[in-house]
Amino acid sequence: MQTKNDFSKILQELFEELLEEDNLEAALAGSLEILARALKSEAGVIWLLDRDTNRMVPMFHMGPIDLSNFSVELANTAEGFVTKTGESLLFSADAGDDRWEGNLLTENGLKVSTGVCVPLNNLHEVVGCLEIVNKRDGTDYTPDEMKLCQRLAAMAALTIDEKGLKVNAGEKKDVLISLRGVTKEYPSGDGKITVLKGIDLDIYKGEFLVILGESGCGKSTLVNIIGGMDNLTDGTLLVDGKDYSHPTDRELTEYRREYMGFVFQSYNLMPNLTAQENVQFIADIAQDPMPAAEAIDKVGLTDRAGNYPAALSGGQQQRVSIARAIVKRPKIIFADEPTAALDYQTSIEVLSVFEEIVKSRGTTVVMITHNPEIAKMANRVVKLKSGLVGSVKLNLEPAKATDLVW
Repeated sequence: MQTKNDFSKILQELFEELLEEDNLEAALAGSLEILARALKSEAGVIWLLDRDTNRMVPMFHMGPIDLSNFSVELANTAEGFVTKTGESLLFSADAGDDRWEGNLLTENGLKVSTGVCVPLNNLHEVVGCLEIVNKRDGTDYTPDEMKLCQRLAAMAALTIDEKGLKVNAGEKKDVLISLRGVTKEYPSGDGKITVLKGIDLDIYKGEFLVILGESGCGKSTLVNIIGGMDNLTDGTLLVDGKDYSHPTDRELTEYRREYMGFVFQSYNLMPNLTAQENVQFIADIAQDPMPAAEAIDKVGLTDRAGNYPAALSGGQQQRVSIARAIVKRPKIIFADEPTAALDYQTSIEVLSVFEEIVKSRGTTVVMITHNPEIAKMANRVVKLKSGLVGSVKLNLEPAKATDLVW
């Protein structure tokens, strides 16, 4: 049972998060995480209203499902009711309320048994709503807990009004890769270790996606499965609508050749080949490669094309590995901690190359990193937690690589 002192501490933590975080999206995301953690909630969403289309956008959500490619009409669902009327809803499974039946969380496979939905009211208008559902202990939310949600919503709405935020529902994005219920188990002694516990996630064409998470949360395992370097145990992996859940060796080879480019932390260049020869080696086995010299030029290393890796700096070697990834014109590039071994300035140079790849070529980039600052330049940030999707955040205005500081 939460006490008044507990609520005061939570409110202070929420206030500090909204006040001290310069990035508005990050402040809202952090606030929702604080609230959901304090109230032991399974999932939560901050919905913002796009007044041009009269649709609700899930700008930040946490929990096991991915709502990134959705928006909903301002209709008679719980979110729509709260945003239209400015009234709060306290939902209990026993009480029943048909406004929760069309809930987007429910439609995407999360059974909502109890919840709170409160308006984001900035004193001038309602700009959206805050929703949290399913206490982990199975109990209902209390009126005092709803008041706590209302206070966060009021602070969040005022912060949105003060800092300004343009919400655009936009067109539905094209899905390149779709994962549903993906699990991964490894044998361990007489038993097994489950690393991925049911991942539901879509990756879109032309997006920059950053995956964050603590060591052991399943980041690398997830990317290895998507990249065709490991097999899933259960679930479904679709790429361009084709099922690659359990591919044959031939299908797997073609899949990696046609779709994938890889950039690793350790560069993995062949020391006895020059920079351009390292890139040409991959071009020779690709189906429709760009000229190796062109790939080298795109990463700004034309004047070092004839150098061997030992004569290149760490940042230059990493740019060669990026050129090697893009030379075969992949649809998606996976980058696993590509700046971990680099200093700050060199990291910015490398990240600028990735930024340009997404903008100029429309290539999808999925990057694993421990550095939350890098996440600011992504279109979306996915946090994994204990083998599940913990949260997904949209960056409506991604930062430029040159704006990052750490």
